[in-house]
Amino acid sequence: MHRSVLLLAACCVAAVAVADVPKPTHAVTLLSTTTSWDGTPYRYPEGTPRVTGMTVEIAPGKQTGWHMHHAPSFGYLLSGELDVQLKDGRVKRMKPGDTIAEVVGTLHNGVNRGRTPAKIVVFYAGVDGQTLTTSPEGPPPM
Repeated sequence: MHRSVLLLAACCVAAVAVADVPKPTHAVTLLSTTTSWDGTPYRYPEGTPRVTGMTVEIAPGKQTGWHMHHAPSFGYLLSGELDVQLKDGRVKRMKPGDTIAEVVGTLHNGVNRGRTPAKIVVFYAGVDGQTLTTSPEGPPPM
């Protein structure tokens, strides 16, 4: 009987120890694509690779202005609402948690039609010395 109690106690201690072990890492793919959201295949620029990440915040009722990117980029909307529109009228509507494979070499405009700031984190896969964003209306908006 004494041996059974000791065995049961040892099992309980082992169970508690196992319960305290951190769970394994859990990864969720947010986006995996070979094309931008308009269906255009991505091509990486030539040169020394440089990955750049930034957050962009658009106030309610405001917009980024028409601009284009020169390298593939990926965005993840953290908060707010964002409409990304192309000159041909196509629109990608985004809500928090949505992703976007941004267009390259194509003019587009981000519009916040919501009542709170739209905050998006963007990662660019460009090259050293490359301008990430240009605008036909003047200096780059970002």
